[in-house]
Amino acid sequence: MTGPARERGLAPPVVAHLAGQGYTVWVDPDGSDYLDVVARRGAEIGLVELKLADWRKVLAQAVRRRGWADWVAVVLPRRSLADRAVAAAQGPRTRPIGVWVSDGETLTVVRPAAPLWPAGTVHPFPELRARLELFTDLLAAGSIAPGVAWNLPGAVGRLPDGRRSTREYRLEEFPVDDAPAPTGPEAPSPSRRGRDGRSRRTGPPSDRS
Repeated sequence: MTGPARERGLAPPVVAHLAGQGYTVWVDPDGSDYLDVVARRGAEIGLVELKLADWRKVLAQAVRRRGWADWVAVVLPRRSLADRAVAAAQGPRTRPIGVWVSDGETLTVVRPAAPLWPAGTVHPFPELRARLELFTDLLAAGSIAPGVAWNLPGAVGRLPDGRRSTREYRLEEFPVDDAPAPTGPEAPSPSRRGRDGRSRRTGPPSDRS
């Protein structure tokens, strides 16, 4: 069976899986292709990165995206690619990344997404997390339309340390201090984090479709 010809073709069963667990789901919400799938359930935010073949690159992308979310998963079109990703993603920063397989119609969870940060701790990237919370609040309220650019750090221009591509990153890089910081007047203040200043998480999606 031939899989989807484009990354976006992997998304429908991902959306159905997450929507079935109570998430509101957006595919490429700001039209930049920086965040493939964004899922929101209450205060919880999850990100899903789609890739047709390059499992190394999609893992590196998932590591970079961790500053925005409570959990991250990657989706590949074949089990053989997913198995390679699971075998490689065993370090402290990559082990929580979920690995899923989509053929465009059905979804198989090879490894469930796990929380990126210990429960009850303050999110280590509060400004990034608050910024994505703000934009998804605005989307859910209809205050901004899908496809309106969010100008997220890393989505436009060079990456924070001057590199040209996530391909240049190793999987176990990115200590907390290396996360990109929000820029521009539209960056929300830390007060957007929530009343107690903590990320309010109910847990990543389960492994049941």
